Amino acid sequence: MTPQPPQTKIQLVNTSDYREHYANSVQVRVSLWDFFLLFGTMNNQSAPDAVTIHNYQGVYLSPQQAKALANVLNQNISQYESTFGEITLEPKAPSSIQ
Repeated sequence: MTPQPPQTKIQLVNTSDYREHYANSVQVRVSLWDFFLLFGTMNNQSAPDAVTIHNYQGVYLSPQQAKALANVLNQNISQYESTFGEITLEPKAPSSIQ
């Protein structure tokens, strides 16, 4: 039996320009070399047929990192739904009171 190499220690350090933001809009663009995620916020609609999205951050990922992100998100969504119930993408219509 060969000895296992020691576990790599990972240290996370935030840079001086680190920021956190809320996003309710993510657009994805794909090219041969990378994935581009464009994060933004959509505020209240100004008209029934018009939506304004304010983009604030774009992030490039390699295809490998994009796939790793998809795997991590899928694992966390499964755990979330096991704890809190299914996430639906369509808003539920309010139940009528009878």
